[in-house]
Order: sequence, then structure tokens, then C-alpha cells
Amino acid sequence: MKTIIEPFRIKTVEPIRMTGAEDRERILREADFNLFLVRADDVIIDLLTDSGTGAMSSEQWAGIMRGDESYAGATSFYRFQDRIQELTGFEHVLPTHQGRAAERILFELVGGPGKIVPNNAHFDTTRANIEHSGATPVDLPIEEAADPRGRHPFKGNMDVAGLERLIGEVGRDRIPLVMMTITNNSGGGQPVSLANLRAVREVCTRHRLPMFLDACRFAENAFLIKQREPDQANRAVRDIVHDIFGMADGVTISAKKDGLVNIGGLLLLRDPELLHRASNLLILTEGFITYGGLAGRDLEAMAQGFEEVVHEDYLAYRIRSTEYLGDGLRAAGVPIMEPPGAHAIYIDAAAFASHIPRDQFPGQAVVVGLFRQAGIRTCEIGSVMFGSPPDDKQHRSASTPRPRLELVRLAIPRRVYTQSHIDYVIEAAGELAARRESLRGLRIIDEPPLLRHFTARFEEI
Repeated sequence: MKTIIEPFRIKTVEPIRMTGAEDRERILREADFNLFLVRADDVIIDLLTDSGTGAMSSEQWAGIMRGDESYAGATSFYRFQDRIQELTGFEHVLPTHQGRAAERILFELVGGPGKIVPNNAHFDTTRANIEHSGATPVDLPIEEAADPRGRHPFKGNMDVAGLERLIGEVGRDRIPLVMMTITNNSGGGQPVSLANLRAVREVCTRHRLPMFLDACRFAENAFLIKQREPDQANRAVRDIVHDIFGMADGVTISAKKDGLVNIGGLLLLRDPELLHRASNLLILTEGFITYGGLAGRDLEAMAQGFEEVVHEDYLAYRIRSTEYLGDGLRAAGVPIMEPPGAHAIYIDAAAFASHIPRDQFPGQAVVVGLFRQAGIRTCEIGSVMFGSPPDDKQHRSASTPRPRLELVRLAIPRRVYTQSHIDYVIEAAGELAARRESLRGLRIIDEPPLLRHFTARFEEI
């Protein structure tokens, strides 16, 4: 069938306040042109992030009512632990309040000055937690990842030869682990193939290096493997997921993505000594090891979410509805990162706003333009998120001189918007494309030292 239908019925609705052009202009100026500083009530369609913004199912809400709020040894933890062990094959499961808490614990233990952490492409909080420890993150994407119009099916892959060179240059003793982000969020939401994961695993085994996953969107990555990788089409997503996790020595996950919940994360480990140290740090900073900063009801919702996310009817709808947005934007004359990924469509802002120089943040100009046009909130992934001031030697290192891509991410919350909402986004983006020359560059007038995209303030040039 050509029509995409949501494989669920809507039971509860939430009103949207429809703003006018004058309202939106005032809102933009009050927020100093940073959409992170805009109130949610002032947004018509919110595509800022897919993290924690999804709608939970009736079974998840039922689980919330079953939540056991015992401080230690809660029944809800063991139900959650059993689900994660069955899904991933990992015995040791530590809950955290969200993914960046798992990252902070991990890199406080294995990072530090002089350490190098390679990845296909670190996303913002991972990079920031590595840098906060004193270590240096290094991105090793394949060359095809830099071509927005290329149709390589797995542009999230790591450059395996580049990993070998890095190990040879810096020495294995300076590398505490090798990380793979699935899907590759900073590179356009592109998936990583099983073949590439196996190749990286082989390098790690040969050099006696642990391989970790940043697996926030593991199920979506697995479904794209099923669709795109030879010999995987007839396999169950659950089996592909087992293969993915089976290659890893450890995993960080924000459950706010493929866990289908509004809060929660986890750290999975195989090394008993690292588990012991991580457990102690978890108790110090998050809570006891059977709740990790979460309520029992949150653990129940996570347990159910990690079951529902591997249902193939859901994943088929999720990936096809994202493709629908990509197809519509392309037809409306909006250049996007090809091929469409799973959780978001990424506008190629460098092409969309080619009249704006890189140092005037073309991606942020498109973000501002979409909100001004139609009240749509999106997220810049380019020189604002991954750039830094020219005199900042720590964060403008030789390994990450400047982001290769200027993108605007339209992240689709799970089970929230219908096809008519997406049609509205397509129409608005097409109208903005017709008058793209009206977009103006921006300059930063105030910024924090890390993760500046969250709170930086701008003015239009």
C-alpha cells in the first residue's frame, strides 16, 4: 500500500497553539534566535529532537501503575533487567537517568588527559563528556559521509583503515576504547552496517581494545540493515539486534530514543572490574544500582518500550514515514542528506542557504527561517553545535578543525505526529526554499564554554 498508516490508534490528544507571524517574530527576538530558548507552547510542530519526546503506549502507562518504588531490589528493576538481558545478551545492566549520565560515568572512569577516543562520529554530549575528562574525541567517518547527495546505504560507517592508522600513530595504550554511534546522528542519521561493525570489531580484537556502542537508535539501525544490507532481508530485527550487541564490550544508551520513553538510560558492561567501579560511581552520583536515578515506574515503562521498539510493524512505519518527509522536501526543492535515515531528515543548509558564509552559521539561519515561516522548531547540526571560537585551542583541535557538514535536523518524535503534520512541514519548507535569499546570517553574542548550541545567543546580521 502507498498510504502510510500509523500502526496504532490515538487515545489521548494534546492541543497545539497556532501562532501568527507577529507572534513568532517576537518569540524569536526574545529568545535571541536560539530555538532551545523558546517555550514549547510557542511551537506549532516541534522537530527539535526525538529524545524523550515520543508518545508512550497504553501498555507503558499500565506499567507505570505497576511501578515498585522500593529503594533497593525493586520488582520493576528485575523486570527491566530481564528485558534488557534478553534483548542484548548483556548480563550486567546499570540504569541511569538518561544517556549522558551513562557517558559521564564511563568516561570519568576510562578517559583522562592524553587519552584518545575514536568514533565513527561522536554526537554532542558524548564529545563533551570525553572532553570534560581531558581526553580527545576523534571522528573517523568514511569519505562518502561528506557527500550529502551520495546514496551510499551506510554513510554512518567508520573508516576502518583510518582507525588502523590512528592506532599506529598514537599507540593502543592511549586508546581506552573504540566507540561506534548507531545510527550516526551528527552525520545525518545514517546507519552503520553489520559488515562495518564486524570489521571494527576485528581491529579492536587484534589490538586488544574494547569496542563500545553508543546505541541510542539500535533498533532503527537494525531495521535499516534489514532493508539495505545484502543477505539480511529475511532475518528478524531481533536477530540483527543480537548480532549488533554481541560484538560490543560495552554500551551506552539513551532510552529516550529507541527505549520509547520520556526519561531513562543505561550502561551495559562485560568487564567485571569496570562494572564494579561504575557501580560505585553510579551510587555516588545517580542512585542505588537497582534504580539509577529513576523511579520504579520509569523502569517499567523502559522495559515495555524496549519490547515494543523491535516490533517490525512499528519499525516499518517509523522508517517509511521518515522517508515520506524526505521525499516531500526533495520534491519541494529542499536539498537533504541522502539517503533518508530513520529518526530524522537533515536539510543540507550549506546548499539551501549558499549565500550565507560558514562563519555566519547558515544552518542556524535555516532554523530561524523555518520557525519564522511556520512555527516549526528544528536543530542546527553544524558550525554552531560542533564549532568553537578560533582562539579555543582545546576544542578546535587538529582532529576536529571544523564540521564537514552544515545540517539542519528535523527529528521526528516517535508516535506523535500524523501525516498531515508532516505535510505541513513539507509545505512550509518549500515556501521557505522559494525565498531562501531572504535568509540572513547570524553572529554569536554570548556562549558557554561547552555545548554552546543549547544556550548561545545570536543576533541577525
